[in-house]
Amino acid sequence: MQTIHPLPANLLHDLRTPLNQIIGYSEMLVEQAREEGQASFEHDLGKVCAASQRLLGLINDNFESIAAPSPTPEPPTRLAPEHRVAESPETSKVANSPEGHLLVVDDNEGNRDVLSRRLARQGYSVASAVNGQNALDMLNEGSFDVVLLDIMMPELDGYEVLKRIKADDRLRHIPVIMISAFSELDSVARCIDMGAEDYLPKPFNPTILRARVGACFEKKRSRDREVQLFEELQKNYQRLQHLETLRDDLTNMIIHDLRTPLTSVIAAVQTFNVVGPVNEAQGEMMEIAVSAGETLLGMINSLLDVEKLEAGEMQLDYAPILLTELASAAIGQVAPLAKEKGLILIQEVSESLPWLEGDENKLRRTLVNLLGNAIKFTPSQGSIKLEIRNSEEEGFVQFSVRDTGEGIPAEAFGRIFEKFGQVSSRRGGRQMSTGLGLTFCKLAVEAHGGHIGVESTPGEGSNFHFTIPVAQAVQPPSPK
Repeated sequence: MQTIHPLPANLLHDLRTPLNQIIGYSEMLVEQAREEGQASFEHDLGKVCAASQRLLGLINDNFESIAAPSPTPEPPTRLAPEHRVAESPETSKVANSPEGHLLVVDDNEGNRDVLSRRLARQGYSVASAVNGQNALDMLNEGSFDVVLLDIMMPELDGYEVLKRIKADDRLRHIPVIMISAFSELDSVARCIDMGAEDYLPKPFNPTILRARVGACFEKKRSRDREVQLFEELQKNYQRLQHLETLRDDLTNMIIHDLRTPLTSVIAAVQTFNVVGPVNEAQGEMMEIAVSAGETLLGMINSLLDVEKLEAGEMQLDYAPILLTELASAAIGQVAPLAKEKGLILIQEVSESLPWLEGDENKLRRTLVNLLGNAIKFTPSQGSIKLEIRNSEEEGFVQFSVRDTGEGIPAEAFGRIFEKFGQVSSRRGGRQMSTGLGLTFCKLAVEAHGGHIGVESTPGEGSNFHFTIPVAQAVQPPSPK
């Protein structure tokens, strides 16, 4: 049975450190000899490296660290920012490399040099810090993608440096890789719990070093891209809000400026026959002009109503509503249009419906808009049905307008309720709406606490439906 001999932790650390450096330097010399075609040097250096690894293995297999008092090492000289450890010539060659900027933190000069040169050979720009405070100063002054942090250091050890990095909002997103000896795996686990990204055991295996540093670097780069995209999104969103405000202000100004002269034009045309007699053709043209003007005025008023509903500035005039009267009023308003196209209008209101409390004008306009759209897109000899009944959802009344018209593709269901949202008909590509009526319907229904939707199959017709909550204990109006 193999006997494990205890050694003070500091002594065991001091034994391993020069061997790790010998292994690191000899591995790099082997690579350099191979690159330069010096096979004899490569062979001899390989023997040195192998012997060092065997000796390190013997130490790891036969000794364990124990807590023992040891002389307190003299604290290393704290470097001012302007007196940082100079980078090696090899490191300087890649100082402006786009591959990433790394910070190596270790109080042992040999360890720093081996690791820095390894990373420089892999294409990274590397800076070194001789102790924990020096590392924090450099992090506060510069920009780094990954930190490689030794655990055992005088003054500020790796735990304290890691703690301060993760407590700083500006630094906490920099991945930290802990540098550990063979006997420090418990310490590594503690660092991972504190927020370290990964660890590297000594001596540094080139393949593992490349893989773990590369993974951390990519994570940092991905987060930087996310932050940049989020900032751009914020700027674009603010710019969009500003443009929407300008658009709305311009729209409101134009609408208000249009309504007054348009009302005057309609009134003037309607009084032409008062000035003098008009013939049949002139009377027909006057009717066309008045009808077109009233249509345009209706669109302007709808847009104003939509703007007020969106801004929450339109107050609903609540009062008890008899649903049979509401349905009859809406049907009566569109009946001439349906008759002109040869369409059948069907009204079906359940007898058991309660009185509804709501804004009668807004709900009637909602039904008129839905019925008008159905008439517009239903061919002659078709039918349109207005149905009002108790909803399957308790406490709600459901309204539906079903037609036998062209139908709407499913992908357009969400767009048709948007302001100025238009849907092209499959027949000739004509627009299905101006994009105001259905927006008004949606906002008016939602202002009552209900919701609106549509079911449709192209070529088979559409069913627009909405629900309105029934107020509790609504009393019918007193008879006049």
